[in-house]
Amino acid sequence: MIERTLVLLKPDAVQRCIAGEILTRFERAGLKIVGLKMVWIDKDFSKEHYAAHVDKAFYKGLEEFITLGPVIAICYEGVSAVEVVRKIVGPTEPKTAPPGTIRGDYAHHSYHFTDKKGKAIRNLIHASGNPEEAKVEVALWFKETDLHTYGTVHDGHVL
Repeated sequence: MIERTLVLLKPDAVQRCIAGEILTRFERAGLKIVGLKMVWIDKDFSKEHYAAHVDKAFYKGLEEFITLGPVIAICYEGVSAVEVVRKIVGPTEPKTAPPGTIRGDYAHHSYHFTDKKGKAIRNLIHASGNPEEAKVEVALWFKETDLHTYGTVHDGHVL
């Protein structure tokens, strides 16, 4: 099934100037960018995006981190896009992410380290967890008029 999913390049990815490398990985897998923008989110929007975590102990650090600098929001489209993106990104904790994944190649934080420091884990990227979550998140970050339909050479291989 062709799906759309949300990817956020968090402030650490933007500040480290590796956004282009990360975007390239998804494009090489055949995923199509149908929406893209850079946003500096505020605390209110952070609470909307991370609504499921607002009451959790780690939320304060997460909010401080996600509002630290600009975020690049991308809507990708492709066959099983949610699952494919999550495979490319790797597990949430960079320390356990295997080499070849974005988090495994570009980050190394652990929950133990960040919990001890009282800060959010620097894991570069947010990716929707399932197709239902992706629909909600894409709608939160993009108006329908911000999303585009167009053909690529990959379409001939996938459709």
